[in-house]
Formats: sequence, C-alpha cells, structure tokens
Amino acid sequence: MDTEISGLPVIFDRAAVRTHRDRAARSPVAHDFLIRESAERLLDRLEDVTRQFPRALDLGCRTGTLARILKGRGGIESVVHADLSWEMVRRISRLSSFGGTLARSCVVADEELLPFAPESFDIILSNLSLHWTNDLPGTLAQLNRALKPDGLFLATMFGGDTLWELREALLQAEAEFEGGAGPRVSPFVDVRDAGDLLNRARFALSVADVDSVTVTYPDMFRLMADLRGMGETNAARARRQTFTRRETLMRADTIYRELHGDEESRLPATFQIIALTGWAPHASQPKPRRPGSATTRLADALGTTEQSVGDKAKPA
Repeated sequence: MDTEISGLPVIFDRAAVRTHRDRAARSPVAHDFLIRESAERLLDRLEDVTRQFPRALDLGCRTGTLARILKGRGGIESVVHADLSWEMVRRISRLSSFGGTLARSCVVADEELLPFAPESFDIILSNLSLHWTNDLPGTLAQLNRALKPDGLFLATMFGGDTLWELREALLQAEAEFEGGAGPRVSPFVDVRDAGDLLNRARFALSVADVDSVTVTYPDMFRLMADLRGMGETNAARARRQTFTRRETLMRADTIYRELHGDEESRLPATFQIIALTGWAPHASQPKPRRPGSATTRLADALGTTEQSVGDKAKPA
C-alpha cells in the first residue's frame, strides 16, 4: 500500500474502515445513539438557514440516520445515499420508505474518490464519517466541486480529543505489561486545522466549531463494544495487528477507573465532535472589505485624535 496520497501521509487503512463499517451494518440500531445525537445537532444547523435545497447528498450515510430524522428540513426533495460500505448501502437500499415523499437513491462511494459530476447537489451532508479520510483536503475540494453555486456543505466529524481517556489507559497498560505501546485510538484532526482545510478547499463563509459529548460506561469493555458496533474501532495503519493480551486489557480497565471513574465507578468517554459549515462560492455572497475601503475612521468612532506613527500624544 502506498504511504502517501497527494504528498500526504496515509494514516488510515481504508480497507479496515470498510470492513468495520460492513460489520456494523449487521446491527446498526443497537449502537447508533451517538450517530443519532450528532445527526440531530447537524440538522439543527439546517433549521437556521432559510434557503431551500432540493437535491442532497448524504455522504457516509450508514443506514440513513440523517434521512430518517430529516422531517422536511431544508426543503430537501431527493437524497443520494453514499457510503464506503457495500453492506451499509445494501441495507439502506432495501428500506422501502423513510416516510413522506423523499426520493432516494443509493451508491457505494469512497469519500476520497467521489463519482459525482460538478454542480450535482444543492446541499451535501456528512455525519461522523470524514474523520477516516486520509486526503481530507482533497475530499473537501471534491465536495466543493460537487455543489451547485451557493450550495451548502454541513458535516460533523470526530476531533483529536475523542476518547482521550481510553487512549491514556491503554497506553499506560501496554507500557506496563508489554514494554511499549502502539496507537490504540485513531488520530483525528483538531478544530483549527479543520477550519484551515475548509478555506484551502475554497469554501466561502466557512466555519468550524467544536462540541463534546460525554458518555458514561460501567466498564471499558462496554465502551469498546459500542465502538465496534458503530464501526469506529481503530483503523490506523500503524495499529498493532496482534490481539491484545487479556491481562493488558484488564489492567487498562483498572487504570481507566482509577484515573477517571466517578463515585459510582462509572467511566466517562469523551467524544469531541467538530462541525463544519461552508458554502460553494457565488457572486451574491458577502465579500470581505478591501484594506483601506472603510469610510469611517476608527479615531472618529472612539472620539479621539488620529496620529501618524511616531507622533507623540499631546497632553490634554
């Protein structure tokens, strides 16, 4: 496998991402609470927009969580469901209706190599999927091209502080029992980098912000079961390929409890969710003012006297 894509390091094993998602398709509802919560938050942002977006792309659709709770928001009339996982797409294609008159189609698509023509969609939605892409700048640029002018891009993705408690516990346990530690939790982008990438992809009026959801578990193993059920287990190329020893996992659970357990011995798991908003450029959008184009002086607004650089202030 190549170690670089467009000059960028290949961090994630995309075949593993697909395998994890295929496995999660077998019981998608049992572990999808966080996916549903993130989808609701994403669609809440759509309610703040008065525009209508008839044709939508749901990228990384899983089993259609976004479309299920859409409820007419955004004036969406038709949606293309796209996912890397054939099993996810097969499952969603068998669902006869999501209610209402929403027209639907399905396609297996890799986020890093999108099959859509330029200006295909009025809106692109992506819920908790893009954090697994190696070439995120390239993917964002492709998404921008797939939008019609003044089209809207809304996405959520896991951020770099996701599962920091689990990462800490596993690293300490492996250092104690195995004399070293490999990456057990996949590395994700931080919110500042995400905002920069939106700008690089030439989105207009782009915004990246962050929120955190903390879920409590009776033990570390319930958390790991949920991650497996969501298709969110480690897919880093540098991950260990061998099974972790039982005593290492038991020690990690103990460390997790000692460092982060509450008074009821429940364990918090932090999921940092980055929300991305951007618009495909259009002439009607507000533009930043050119330097020197202001018609009101700051000194006038402050009620002070304007001075040139180097002038000394006169005593009052």
